Amino acid sequence: MALTLYALIQTAVLCTNALAVLHEERFLSKLGWGVEQGVGGFGDDPGVKAQILNLIRSVRTVMRGYIIPYLCCVLLISLS
Repeated sequence: MALTLYALIQTAVLCTNALAVLHEERFLSKLGWGVEQGVGGFGDDPGVKAQILNLIRSVRTVMRGYIIPYLCCVLLISLS
């Protein structure tokens, strides 16, 4: 498979979907990445773990309504 613009877009959409479907109570808490693990004190620089958890929460919040149409477009284009 050649590296095309469509392949890059498809990869980005599927990776975003993978982040959007991670559930904190069922999956992330078992790995020690739950809500209470990412809390730091005031004025403390957040660590890498807290920043990754914040990124996952932000992706889930922003992409909640948009991921289904994007996935449908990718699926329709890949089937044709």
